[in-house]
Formats: sequence, structure tokens, C-alpha cells
Amino acid sequence: MKLICSFCLIVLFLLWSTEAMAGELAKRLDNFPEWKKITLAQPAIGDLAYPDWMAGNWQVVSTLVDLVAPLAPEIVTPGFEGNRQYLNQPLSFQVQFVEEKKPVSGLKINSRQDTKPTIVADRAFNGLNLARAYLGDTDVLSVKVDPDSPNRQITLLRHERQLVSIVSARATETTSDGKFIATEVFQQLFKGGGRAYFNTVESTTAYRKLSTPNPAIEADQVTAVYLSPQDPDYFKAGSHPVALYRYRLEFYQ
Repeated sequence: MKLICSFCLIVLFLLWSTEAMAGELAKRLDNFPEWKKITLAQPAIGDLAYPDWMAGNWQVVSTLVDLVAPLAPEIVTPGFEGNRQYLNQPLSFQVQFVEEKKPVSGLKINSRQDTKPTIVADRAFNGLNLARAYLGDTDVLSVKVDPDSPNRQITLLRHERQLVSIVSARATETTSDGKFIATEVFQQLFKGGGRAYFNTVESTTAYRKLSTPNPAIEADQVTAVYLSPQDPDYFKAGSHPVALYRYRLEFYQ
């Protein structure tokens, strides 16, 4: 169960999105930990386009700076207390953001060459490095992304276990002070080692480009965990999150 909950700590670098209502996501981060329900977002379509200044290879330092169980002691997710070991303990891993590979449908004689490339995450590379940072190199075998959908990712683990993550909704906004904020809602299914385990996770991250090279980017991220309908405490929890984790991310090149 500790393994399952560790995945709720994983920072995700995914997805395309629609623009959120102005200031909605920033306000949500400011209201931490007073989150009452999942944020409103649009159905997930395609892959997430990041700002140009996120392109390249990065060494990320992720630090859990706060964790809250809003419905404790009545409802506490398995492993929540164990996750306190990560509090204020930096974890480092590599990620990369690349130009999106567009499908080739034939020669365009008069095609324009000045089209601005779309920057997306290398989700398989990033997901593998992130999972191994939290779970160890030997326990995480590989991360695969569905070639037909960037919204479906499978993490393969030892002993025939796997975690399936399916993104269902997302939104973005750009603030007046230059922050790029993205939120995504995804369903998690952990299979193997006994009974399957389901939950819903929402991750909201505000990225900010800095004027200094080390770090060059910083981010504020909140990951919220919600019970699935299969959980016996689902109706008791209602729309409230049962666990909230807040991170500070620093990007170095």
C-alpha cells in the first residue's frame, strides 16, 4: 500500500489543455489547503503545450513542503503518515521537454516553414525517472505511453504489478506576472499484488521563469487525492480530497 500512495507524490509532466477562467487556478493554489472538490476542467484531448522557456533537458529538485489529511482522523489514506518521511527531503531526477512530433500526412508544396513548434514533455522519459526517484531503480521496470493517446500511461513494476494512469480532464492559465499554471485530473488503477486499487488524483502546478540560471525555473505544485466509487468511504468523503501534498520544484540546466 505504501507503493500505491507513493505514486500520488509523483509529479506529472503531461497533457494538452484549454484555457481556464482567468485567475481560477492561481486562486486555487492560494487557497491551499482549503480545497473542497475537484476543479472544473475540460475533457482531456491531445498533449499539453508548455511555454518555450521550458524546452530542453533539466535536473529537477522536488521537495515536499506540506501534507494535509483534510478528513482525518475519520478518513486517512493508506500510507499518508508514512509519506511524512519525504517532508523537506529533496529528491532529484532528470526530465526533458521537446518539440512535438507531428504526423506526416504527405508533402505540402506550399507549407509554411515559420510555424512555431509545440513544446511537450517526453512523458515516458520523465515518468520513468520520476518513478525511480521515489520507488527505486530496481522496482520500476519501464513506463509506456499509449501511442494512440498521450492521456494513457502505464508504469510497469516488479512482480507483475502495474499502475495505469488515464487523464480525464485538464485546464491551463497564464497569469499577469508570467506564471504558467496547469491542472490535470486523472484516474489511477494499481493492479497486481492482490485486490486492484483505484483513486482519482488532481495535480495543479504553477511554473515561473526566473532571471537566474540556477535554478532557471521554479514551480509550486499541489497534488490532491480523491476516493474512487469503489472505496467503502467514498460517500462519507463526498467531493472532498482525502490527502493533499504540496511541493516546491526547482529546474536546473
